Amino acid sequence: MIGSVVVLASVLVVALILVLVAVGVTFARRRRAAAAPQVVAPLPDVLVAEIAERPELDEEPTLSSRLGASRGVFERVRSLTATGAITDEQLDVVEEVLLRSDVGVATTGAVLEALRRDGAPEGVATTVRRLLRESLVAERHVTVEAEPGRVAVWLFVGVNGVGKTTTIGKLAHREIAAGRRVVLAAGDTFRAAAAEQLTTWAERTGADVVRAGEGADPGSVIHDALGRASARGADLVLADTAGRRANSTNLLDELAKVRRVADRAPGQVVETFMVLDATTGQNALAQAREFLAAASVTGIVLTKLDGTARGGIVVAIERELAIPVKFVGVGEGVTDLIPFDPDEFIDSLVRA
Repeated sequence: MIGSVVVLASVLVVALILVLVAVGVTFARRRRAAAAPQVVAPLPDVLVAEIAERPELDEEPTLSSRLGASRGVFERVRSLTATGAITDEQLDVVEEVLLRSDVGVATTGAVLEALRRDGAPEGVATTVRRLLRESLVAERHVTVEAEPGRVAVWLFVGVNGVGKTTTIGKLAHREIAAGRRVVLAAGDTFRAAAAEQLTTWAERTGADVVRAGEGADPGSVIHDALGRASARGADLVLADTAGRRANSTNLLDELAKVRRVADRAPGQVVETFMVLDATTGQNALAQAREFLAAASVTGIVLTKLDGTARGGIVVAIERELAIPVKFVGVGEGVTDLIPFDPDEFIDSLVRA
């Protein structure tokens, strides 16, 4: 027992000595380091020999760059260099390109007939560009003002999934940036989370929003939004609507009812926008025809145009529906919903 205690004490003494030695060595090193003179490199006489120019920021992407897929389809037309009379093989190329881009059978036939009859004195691409541009002659004015004492209403219709609610949010951002006071009406009460999505856009843009519980009467939501807009002196109400049929109500009947409510004082419907997904091509036309009579559509908003090779659907829509495309979506950003410019659009596809 005594021997064990002696051994333990010896071990502790040795450990203590080692600790003291280590502390002493560390302290000595620190003293030597502190005492050593600090070597400071001399400063150069000139710190900056040459001032580089500030790099230029990248320019905003052009419509041609945004419509790369659609522009790629027209590459074969742009590569045709013939002038004057053109061959059957060249006509076949034009026909295939136009149909692939979804300009529609009617427009394709009209272009081919003109090429056979008149040839391409300016070159194939230039002639095709002119013929396509001549089909886009609709008036694209967007009305933002109602009669005195009433509130302007933009009504939005379209099936679920085309980007209708997102379109409303982006246009709200645009109109608020232009100095207008905007109220959003969450009239799509049949789709889960539609009101929440529109509320999020209201928070992002600074717009006011009127919403109700899921399954509520859409007409009552529009009515309440008009009352709030009138009371608060708002300039514009952007009204969402349902994009599918409820179990007990026909969708088109519901849209007609909502329009009547929106067009009743203090509101006045000045624009009814149908939102279509460009990536669906000719299917978008079938969707549009279902809505036209009930909604009295005044303009098309074509979303996701940057994500499709079917950009020619713009031409088909205007030719077959006689309704102007007024806005197009060319990206995910809040400012990527832009007014449709037919000259810039056709140039982005056909011009070299």
